Amino acid sequence: MNNDYTNYGISSQNNDSDDTSNSSEDWNQWHEQNMQLDLLIEDALTSSPNPFIQPRNPKPRKKRRFIERNREMGHERLFNDYFSDNPVYPPNIFRRRFRMQKHLFLRLVDTISARDPYFQQRPNGSGRLGFSALQKCTAALRVLAYATSSDSVDEYMRMSETVVKDCVTHFVEGVISNFGEEYLRKPNEQDVARLLEVGNMRGSPGMMGSIDCMHWEWKNCPTAWAGQFAGRNGKTTIILEAVASHDLWIWHAFFGTPGTCNDINVLQRSPVFNEVLQGRAPKVSFNVNGHDYNMGYYLTDGIYPQWATFVKSITTPQIYKHKLFAKYQESVRKDVERTFGVLQARFPFIKRPCLLWSKELMGKILMACIIMHNMIVEDERDTYLNQYETTYHQTGDEDEEPLEYTTGGSINIDSYMANREQLRSREIHNNLKNDLIEHIAEHFGNNN
Repeated sequence: MNNDYTNYGISSQNNDSDDTSNSSEDWNQWHEQNMQLDLLIEDALTSSPNPFIQPRNPKPRKKRRFIERNREMGHERLFNDYFSDNPVYPPNIFRRRFRMQKHLFLRLVDTISARDPYFQQRPNGSGRLGFSALQKCTAALRVLAYATSSDSVDEYMRMSETVVKDCVTHFVEGVISNFGEEYLRKPNEQDVARLLEVGNMRGSPGMMGSIDCMHWEWKNCPTAWAGQFAGRNGKTTIILEAVASHDLWIWHAFFGTPGTCNDINVLQRSPVFNEVLQGRAPKVSFNVNGHDYNMGYYLTDGIYPQWATFVKSITTPQIYKHKLFAKYQESVRKDVERTFGVLQARFPFIKRPCLLWSKELMGKILMACIIMHNMIVEDERDTYLNQYETTYHQTGDEDEEPLEYTTGGSINIDSYMANREQLRSREIHNNLKNDLIEHIAEHFGNNN
């Protein structure tokens, strides 16, 4: 019995091995036949044309079109027109077309070109010099000052549209990096003292300026963001919050809030009072109608909250004192409105609907325009500062001593919540407003 089982097992193993060898030989034969068939098909397709398969004719690659603009002639023409010893156009036309005096523009060009290699004139691979710093800065400023397309300056500057766009981007970045720290600074002790003195001369002791918001339409806002940036008129806008003084200097600029927000929403996001809350702002002390106050204020319109740092007008004044206060408050508060108008008139690029896709680039362009605006104000301030010669001292007692102001910084950072409570105090707001009403009535009541 055991032998039968043994023989049966051996015979079965031999049969399995024979089947395996036969299957492997069949697979090899089948694979060889398929390879021969593939070679025959490939030879047939390559040797004779197939009516069902048409060969694809690749289109010739379109070469980049080159236009010889003769940029050397563009630089020579620009230099002879405005920057030579005997220029074609006089200084008044330069001021009108460049929005600033020649020495101020050359300061911009020299500072930016010294720190940014993009504005440095260098030879290319063939040894030919590139565009000069004057050409690049002038092209960028023309786009901002005339709100024209990048292609419009090609005929005069001999620069392509792509180069002009790059010039605008590098120019605004250079203005911000080189001049932003100085011309977008917070008021220091000297600035605060000067602002308080001017505010006292205008009948508003303790006034630091006026605050308001401006909308800039964003035409190419992405569709997914349209609901967030569309305002009441249905247009997509971005809001700028600014604080301006009597000489049109912009002391604070906060840009980027969507157009659906109102002034209160912008204020909640704005860092305008961060220095005050953290105790790093110069401390202000002034006296109005016999009462002492230790925090400056801004003039606002009716939408702003009743905080100690805001003084609003009276909507429907009934008595003479209220009418007089509303008249002076609204006339002085127009400083920020005039500032927005002058800023948009100098740089219409930020007045017209913006065609950019980048919100960040829009912010850079706006901040650069504000910096250049402040530079122009500093350069030309003396030409229009005398419009505020009338002061309340001329109508009051000649022996009256001028108010004295002291500024100093708080070192107690832990008093943040106390500063916040004082800043938002409605009681201080009402007391200050009543004191200003009496102050204006006393010193300007006889003026018609």
